[in-house]
Amino acid sequence: MKSFSFFVFASLLLVQTQAQVLKTDANLLKLKAPETFKAEFVTTKGNFTVEVYRSWSPLGADRFYQLIRSGYYNNTVIFRVVKDFLVQFGVSEDKQKNIFWQGKNLKDEPVVASNTDSTICFSRGAPNTRKTSIFINLRNNLSYDTLNAGGVKGFVPFAKVISGMDVVRQFFSGYGNDAMKPADTIYFKGNKWFINKFPQIDLIKEAKVIKD
Repeated sequence: MKSFSFFVFASLLLVQTQAQVLKTDANLLKLKAPETFKAEFVTTKGNFTVEVYRSWSPLGADRFYQLIRSGYYNNTVIFRVVKDFLVQFGVSEDKQKNIFWQGKNLKDEPVVASNTDSTICFSRGAPNTRKTSIFINLRNNLSYDTLNAGGVKGFVPFAKVISGMDVVRQFFSGYGNDAMKPADTIYFKGNKWFINKFPQIDLIKEAKVIKD
């Protein structure tokens, strides 16, 4: 009887925790990012800092700010590293956060800043599909300014790595695009499954907004 009572208590606690996560993240959806802000990423290779410019992409900057404040990028795998091309991540290890944020698509915006080395964009596959996944350009990918992919013109930079690009360039690139294909499985099986399959993969340990 005691074990059953504990199970019921634990189940109720889990439901309450999940509800709190969703409530907290829903409140963060109302947040508007500062016109410019910085964020620090702590990774398995070291730290890097990005600066976000709302004038480049108001919706992108707001979403990035909301996701960092929610802890979405903490303990996320860097599932795509293509040497001298780009680095990509943005699937949370938290199933509840994934469920919530994957339903919150952003409307498309025009490209204001160019896809130069160290700029950051949200990925997308069709009109109005930017959500949580982001990539960092490892070179001048200027064709991305006008590339028509999935019926949308261009990828929209919203930020730039201002220190630690040497760290970004050190992320393990041996898997190339191969690790990107099963990345969605993290939604269902978590980081452990993914890391077992790709043991040399790097991770974002923590992402946080920092003050000047």
